[in-house]
Amino acid sequence: MYTSIDMTMGAASIRNFLHTNKEGLPSDFPTNLFLDILEIIMRNNIFSFADTYWLQLSGTAMGTPAPCAYAMLTFGHFENTVLLPAFKDNLIYYRCHIDDVFGVWLPPKLNKSSTWNNFKSAIKNWGILKWEVEEPSTQTQFLDLNIIIQDSSVLFSTNQKPLNLYLYIPPLSAHPLSCLMGLIKGKLSRYWLQNQPTDFQRVVTKCIEKLNARGNSTEHLNPLLLQGTASIDSQQKSQI
Repeated sequence: MYTSIDMTMGAASIRNFLHTNKEGLPSDFPTNLFLDILEIIMRNNIFSFADTYWLQLSGTAMGTPAPCAYAMLTFGHFENTVLLPAFKDNLIYYRCHIDDVFGVWLPPKLNKSSTWNNFKSAIKNWGILKWEVEEPSTQTQFLDLNIIIQDSSVLFSTNQKPLNLYLYIPPLSAHPLSCLMGLIKGKLSRYWLQNQPTDFQRVVTKCIEKLNARGNSTEHLNPLLLQGTASIDSQQKSQI
């Protein structure tokens, strides 16, 4: 996403963002100085490769502290001022996590196809940044979730990408045991929130297998798993 944001459009977006939100800025905020410095950073990013040096010619200046906030502000300003107002009656839910977007689309009674195509054109025609847009469906994958609409219910389960290497902490690592404990507690809590009981058992079994593959014995993991499940039980009881 970052390298696909044209600097000229990015600078214009940041300027418009600052102007639109000027009431929330300090009265003495140096807008022009800030924009001048931002342009210097974006247009003069020099990096090295082996014994050669390169000047980045397009996109966000990678490796600097600015890219994350800069990219989210530039596209976020487009979302809030153009995209969402234009399709507010159709996008009843919309969330963007950097370069991943999830939305709930409500088609109009008339011109269903043309309205959807207009939305795709709008999101794809912002600068040189191009999005891959899935067609509307009753099931999808978003980040680590499988999401399915079934009858009148929305069902979730954990999505695990095939290319994930699952490089968990090996037993000979110098990390303290609390790191492995925190990993297991976090995984179990997330799996419990995301899955039905049968899917929870399946994904936890896979997690144990991956921990075994990293050299952690089941005997060593058992007490940590018991502590993790006890933590879930405690959270459930506190919510009753």
